[in-house]
Amino acid sequence: MTDDHAESVVRRDRFSGGPAREFLSSLSADERIFAADLAVDRAHVVMLAEEGIVAAEDAGAILDALADIERAGHGALPDGEDVHEAIETAVIERVGPTGGRMHTARSRNDEVAACLRYRLREDVLGTVETVVGARATLLDAAGEHTETVMPGYTHLQPAQPTTVAHWLCSYEGALARDTERLLDAYGRLNRSPLGGAAFAGTPFEVDRERTAELLGFDGLVENAMDAVSARDFLVETTAAVAGLGTTLSGLAEDSVLFANKGYLTLADEYASTSSIMPQKKNPDTLELVRGRVGDATAGLDGLLTTLKGLPRAYNRDLQRASGHAFDAIDSVTAATEVAVGALTTAEWETDALDSAAGEGFSTATGVADLLAQAGVPFRTAHEVVAQAAERADGTPSVETLDATAETVLGEPLSAVVDIDALRRVLDPAGSVASRDSRGGSAPETVAAHLDRTKSTLDDHRSTLVTHHESLEDAHQKRDTAVSNYV
Repeated sequence: MTDDHAESVVRRDRFSGGPAREFLSSLSADERIFAADLAVDRAHVVMLAEEGIVAAEDAGAILDALADIERAGHGALPDGEDVHEAIETAVIERVGPTGGRMHTARSRNDEVAACLRYRLREDVLGTVETVVGARATLLDAAGEHTETVMPGYTHLQPAQPTTVAHWLCSYEGALARDTERLLDAYGRLNRSPLGGAAFAGTPFEVDRERTAELLGFDGLVENAMDAVSARDFLVETTAAVAGLGTTLSGLAEDSVLFANKGYLTLADEYASTSSIMPQKKNPDTLELVRGRVGDATAGLDGLLTTLKGLPRAYNRDLQRASGHAFDAIDSVTAATEVAVGALTTAEWETDALDSAAGEGFSTATGVADLLAQAGVPFRTAHEVVAQAAERADGTPSVETLDATAETVLGEPLSAVVDIDALRRVLDPAGSVASRDSRGGSAPETVAAHLDRTKSTLDDHRSTLVTHHESLEDAHQKRDTAVSNYV
């Protein structure tokens, strides 16, 4: 045992006991980044050997030990303060003091930051993949319901008729932006902090670009102090995930309300019954989607609270930061699958939807728009329709509208608009068909929107493939480099 290693062991033993040991340890929670740490260790050791900082023979022994540790698994690691220390200890147990050379020119500070980024980027791509799949499912369902009329609401009051497809596309559009935010976050997440050491860099001639290449990072977090202490990649990712969750929570809430009104019936696998009331079918999965999203938004708040008062550079508080991000991404990814699965396996009750689509004189705006298209100022048209509704105590007939027009306009409706056109927009399906501006609810308009949206979806799929291929390429490069020493 070298004097340096002996001193290191003494220092470690001095600070390894007492009642605070379990409090300090993150070894159990670190199972998530076990594979990431092994990858980072391999890339670092290969670089040290390539730069002549560590002898090729020593590098081979360390890399061989890392392979053995990987086969044994996280559960076989010796006790340690964290997974990084435990892996290093396990290497030293296998090859002797030479194993300690793997920590040359780095600190746990840059090592931890690299492991978190390495693992989190895989999780982000997994979430994006889930969301892309969910969007495709929503678009398929929308294609089947471009003419399925349903009520639309503002303030939870009947507002205008729309279609199931138009409603589904509204959520797909939100999920598309959630996808873009996650992919944007990935671009800043996928940068290497390795080589920053404790926070001030290292006197060794390390090749930071080489370790970034071997780990599949697109670039560096250049400043060493920034590299080891910054956790904005956790904030950005968690915020994007919380935003995704908010979209899903809205979808779940709408679906719960639609089930309550009898507009859709959930498949049995996404529902449950009461323990005492056998007639009930409860939308429990959708309610839990709302609950899990609450966990994610609370996690974002917890993460920001942890980070908001920290000085540069490294502080142990950061040990508690990453859990918020990982918990949020787990909860929301699962919620994505369940929310969209529950919705797209449900049965839409078309008769109930059709009956409800015209409730509350929801076609009133269509009538006012028809008058405005004929040259009547919209506010005057609005007054005609409002007075007619008041006279009829609900949905007015053509005759009531005609009489009201005589009062307000001084002439019958037939002098202003085509009566057949009026009858069409009084009908919910006709009202929907008239909404043919881009983004509107008319069936042909929605069909065109579906074509454009599928193109965007294909672009996001291609981006995913590119990212996955880049990571796989780095994995192959790393394996090839390791094989030069083992």
